Amino acid sequence: MSRWPSSKASRVYRALLRIGWSAKARKGSSHITLQRSGYADFVWAFHDRVEIGPKMLARIAKHTGLRVEDL
Repeated sequence: MSRWPSSKASRVYRALLRIGWSAKARKGSSHITLQRSGYADFVWAFHDRVEIGPKMLARIAKHTGLRVEDL
């Protein structure tokens, strides 16, 4: 069982901003390129109300440094 809980995309996005990610570019309503020093750019492609499952959260965390405590 994953230690990641399901969470709304808006909550995860806000957590990424809190840990130092910032919006670099925006394409359309849901595709946002995020940047942070020391990491490769990350494309955020979720609508605010979408529920993100544990497996996808684990993948996001692998690329962004997000932790369960950050949510």
